[in-house]
Amino acid sequence: MKQVLIESGKKMLGKGLTVETWGNISLRDSQTGKIYLTPSGMDYSLLTEEDVVVFDADGHHIEGHRKPSIEKDMHLGILANRPDVNAVIHTHPIYSQVFAVLGMPIPAIIDESAQVFGGEVPVAAYGLPGSRELAGHVLQALGTENNACLMANHGAVCVGGTIDMAFKCCTVLEMTAQIYQLCLQIGKPKCLEPEQIAIMKNLAKDYFNHK
Repeated sequence: MKQVLIESGKKMLGKGLTVETWGNISLRDSQTGKIYLTPSGMDYSLLTEEDVVVFDADGHHIEGHRKPSIEKDMHLGILANRPDVNAVIHTHPIYSQVFAVLGMPIPAIIDESAQVFGGEVPVAAYGLPGSRELAGHVLQALGTENNACLMANHGAVCVGGTIDMAFKCCTVLEMTAQIYQLCLQIGKPKCLEPEQIAIMKNLAKDYFNHK
């Protein structure tokens, strides 16, 4: 789990989903309930297993000498609230942040977005970084079914049952945000209809979801 977390941090940085030491990732071991979290303010390319911070299923710090990510409460809150989620990725992607700053949800304008998100990606209200207020806003925006939300004037959060699914959410969110922004510069984007979104969501669930 520690090695997966380390490689995920490098992947997040390499895919342009964040800059420098911003952003953070958590993983839950579905067998033990242990939660593995990236440390605060460290270069992702230099992380070692000793730098990973570990919590038990109840959110108590049990391993690691580093200071945990400032968004610790947000990660622990999401994982406690969503038994279907085992990976949380908080990113700072450019195009998604444009809409986070504008406070504009990103609608389902392409098939990929409809399949992955099943509707628009909402915006969580603003809260100071690391605050319980921000954690609460993100939990409210994600609810019990959403697997992504924007964080007002901040970034984005994507979740998944696996780290691969969480990364898929990150990639599709940023691609949709870029396409949406380009469309807005030319004209009025045409969003998919609710029945079309429902079909796409079921298609992703029943046809593309290989276990």
